[in-house]
Amino acid sequence: MRKVTGLSALIPALALTITACSERQSGALSDAELAPSSPEASAPALTEVKPDSADPFWKNATVYFMLPDRFHNGNPDNDLSYGRKDDAAHLRGFHGGDLRGVIQKLDEGYFNDLGVDAIWMSPVIENVHGFDEGDKRTYAFHGYWPKDWTSVDANFGTEEELAELIAKARSKGLRILLDVIINHTGPVTREDPLWPSDWVRTNPQCDWSSFAQNVTCALTDNLPDILTESEEPVDLPPQLTEKWQREGRLEKEVAELDAFFERTGYPRAPKYYIVKWLTDWVREYGVAGFRVDTVKHVEPEIWGVLKKEASLALAEWKANNPESKLDDREFFMVGEVYHYGVNNFASSEGRYYDFGDRKVDFFNHGFDSLINMGFATHAKQDMESIFSEYSSILNGGELDGVSVLNYIGSHDDFSSFDRERKQVKSAALKLMLAPGAAQIYYGDEIARPMIDEQAYGDASMRVPMDWNSIKQERTSDILSHWQKLGQFRQSHPAVGAGVHQQLSEAPYVFSRTFESDRVMVALELDAGEKTLSAGDVFAEGTLVKDYYSGAEARVENGTLTFDTEFDILLLGTSQQGQLSAR
Repeated sequence: MRKVTGLSALIPALALTITACSERQSGALSDAELAPSSPEASAPALTEVKPDSADPFWKNATVYFMLPDRFHNGNPDNDLSYGRKDDAAHLRGFHGGDLRGVIQKLDEGYFNDLGVDAIWMSPVIENVHGFDEGDKRTYAFHGYWPKDWTSVDANFGTEEELAELIAKARSKGLRILLDVIINHTGPVTREDPLWPSDWVRTNPQCDWSSFAQNVTCALTDNLPDILTESEEPVDLPPQLTEKWQREGRLEKEVAELDAFFERTGYPRAPKYYIVKWLTDWVREYGVAGFRVDTVKHVEPEIWGVLKKEASLALAEWKANNPESKLDDREFFMVGEVYHYGVNNFASSEGRYYDFGDRKVDFFNHGFDSLINMGFATHAKQDMESIFSEYSSILNGGELDGVSVLNYIGSHDDFSSFDRERKQVKSAALKLMLAPGAAQIYYGDEIARPMIDEQAYGDASMRVPMDWNSIKQERTSDILSHWQKLGQFRQSHPAVGAGVHQQLSEAPYVFSRTFESDRVMVALELDAGEKTLSAGDVFAEGTLVKDYYSGAEARVENGTLTFDTEFDILLLGTSQQGQLSAR
């Protein structure tokens, strides 16, 4: 990073459990069963973090996920940087979206209107400059092909613009989650040489059959795998030192690395360099959390180290910027473990991910939350089946005390729910009213197309936002639907963090309770006047707001009466907005 001036050694070390891990290949074993049998067999001692209980804020949060390149073009002058050309396959090159575009939408209040609590952007660090032909001609528009972890990619903007975006979001009550990668560099191109052999491997390729065949292998034939198992000191790659020398910051970067390794005592192995580079963004700008990419393809212990160093960095930033901090929450980390999900989805067993020969609880390695890749499949069920099952699992069940992030659509999940956009309103109800946190994939809220017949592979799910479509009545109506659901979630932590109870099957009515917060939702109602029993949810005389219409009513003789044009009621005490999960 260009702006970081030094590393503090003054923050006291966090209370962390130090563990050693090793691999055994005899049967499906849990973390606890994998203790080293001898010093020779053991991996180096690394940090393991065991959360006591998930922060209710993050259990209920609404997270907006975007590929900045596909979101909004705020500065056409940076559309093609580093000599990149407009010659990619359909939807596989840069389309101009950038940090300035996100800032403009922050200024317009777009995310606040949607009830968003945090914005997760795909990586904005400098990516490879050239193209790869593995999936037709493709440039790094998505951000997942790192070249330099210390720089912002010029196609997205500048470091100053990233700092402005983070500060702007914070001023509006929003947190920024940076998408981070330790597993691999970007592919080799004519402009981007292979990193040294003591940093990366290009073979064998993973065959997914075991822990080792997910971790100590390359994901594809041209995605060099960082040697994350290594504890051996290595020099900086020459392509970085030469780049930094040209940019006039080599001496500064080296001095910061020296200070980091002196403070921490970590060996100068590849993964620790990257931990330093990633946590610098937190230390300098107060980044609230990370979304971690390809979690299961890296030894789990390093994630505990990343969490420790990021937590120290955020504590330092908050100590240095007390007037700017949004709250005193600790650093948040959510992971992408492909095929992990609620209710033993795919390769999941409760909190564990099963590699076949080893089971790993990633919640025990620094993660506060994992992306629930099962929700897109579960969304095919009726709402009560989803809601009651999720509530029992997250409240007193296998995932009690941790958090999950649900989604209906994603940039790389071909099983995304309702890709044809035929169930846009009911899909929104299922996601935004489900127990757990909710991830809005950019454009869900305006029914952005998730299928482009001309696009190859996952590019089909990365169609740019069409901001003009919001002027159309149908799209505006869909957006309003999402906004109402988002505002309801944001005002009432019980929606995502509370215990679910069905009150009526037809019409469908349920309640959620979290501490003193209580809500009631009624669906499948008639337009016009409607009367509901307040039951045990709202006491006699309580003023209750319908967050869908904005109408208010008071409980009289145990009932609530509303006269609205909608068939939905989202009910919570109107004063509860002062007790928002924010």
